[in-house]
Amino acid sequence: MSTSLAWDERYAGGSFQFGEAPNRYLESLAPRLRPGMRALAIGDGEGRNGVWLAERGLRTTSLDWSPVGLAKARALAERRGVALGTVAADAAAWAYPAAGFDLVAWIFVHLPPEDRAAAAAGVVRALAPGGLLALECFSPAQHGRRSGGPKLPELLWTRAIVEELFAGLAVEELLEGTVALDEGPRHQGQAEVVRALLRKP
Repeated sequence: MSTSLAWDERYAGGSFQFGEAPNRYLESLAPRLRPGMRALAIGDGEGRNGVWLAERGLRTTSLDWSPVGLAKARALAERRGVALGTVAADAAAWAYPAAGFDLVAWIFVHLPPEDRAAAAAGVVRALAPGGLLALECFSPAQHGRRSGGPKLPELLWTRAIVEELFAGLAVEELLEGTVALDEGPRHQGQAEVVRALLRKP
């Protein structure tokens, strides 16, 4: 099972493991974003998504359990001339502030089922009324592909898992299928994913 120390080692090099550009699905949601919105990017690693949100004028917090990754996120934000808050914490155990965010980005965060449920409950609590959850994760069809993702099948996502964990949120979009990834050295090529855009009533 992955640990924060393993991610520290992965992020320790100079290059960005998943690139510096944002996730393409998150980027596609730009028309829905407004300056001043409060955003949380969980499992944000080296900060590519959090920094991009900050560049859109959102008040952004990047949450990750790797201090090494977050140090690179802060450096990227400084280089891009934007403010980025960072929190070093386990996404499954963090004290999510009630109604604290207008947008949560859950991009390729793959946790064991119990931890996934705990993080999902925290995210639902943290969304303000009308707030959006943007999610992209690998699906079971990704097994055997070399374009990224966890090797353990229990860490993968399905439409049913999204529907179960976020049953209290309204579905604006929920898709499962093939996408082309070009996100640093670790996410390259055709990939099988679940994408969701959910809104808190």
